[in-house]
Amino acid sequence: MDRRFPSISIVIPAHNEEQAISHVIKETKAAGYDTIIVIDDGSTDQTEAAAKRSGATVFRHLINRGKGAAIKTGIDAAKRLGADIIVTIDGDGQHDPTDIAPMIKAISQDGYDVVLGNRLQDRSGMPAYKIIHNLIGNFIVWLLYGLWVNDSQSGFRAYSKKAAHAIDTHTDRYEYDSEVIREIHHNHLRFIELPIKVRYTAYSLGKRQKMNLKNGCKTLIRMLIFE
Repeated sequence: MDRRFPSISIVIPAHNEEQAISHVIKETKAAGYDTIIVIDDGSTDQTEAAAKRSGATVFRHLINRGKGAAIKTGIDAAKRLGADIIVTIDGDGQHDPTDIAPMIKAISQDGYDVVLGNRLQDRSGMPAYKIIHNLIGNFIVWLLYGLWVNDSQSGFRAYSKKAAHAIDTHTDRYEYDSEVIREIHHNHLRFIELPIKVRYTAYSLGKRQKMNLKNGCKTLIRMLIFE
């Protein structure tokens, strides 16, 4: 990898994000990133068309397979494109693409393999139930996998080429984020957590597929099965 000019791919999993995906792509391009891969995870709206109009490369799952499956499809595509660094962000507009730059620096200049976005360093604006869910998730991940991180459920992450090839996950839904922590630990990958901004809106908080208590219980059961 040329550390001055690494090849960067941005991977965005999206399910029924017609309202937000165009803005996310345009904002990401404005931040300086042109290789954007959107995985339409079985949407029933016009997510695919909106993403294509905005200039992203789009792959589509015919059925909704889950966030983890969508991210894996996107990472596989980025690897085929020869990406040196792969960044994953959510498709609902919660993440600020200007936070990508410090992640790129941590990998290309500081030598980290994985960067985990940490939403909990600044909790202002974060609903209390999300803070509690995340803290519980962190504790469970630590119990199962032996590695403590401050935001185990964050979808805003960056991976070096080494990490993208080393991480081998088997789950397809929200447990994927936790499974990556296991892979970091098992593969002795060098990681760092960096603070990220989160923009909660009525739209993003209203997404039905987002993590909630019911989904959290399902995630825990799948984590235990695949451990």
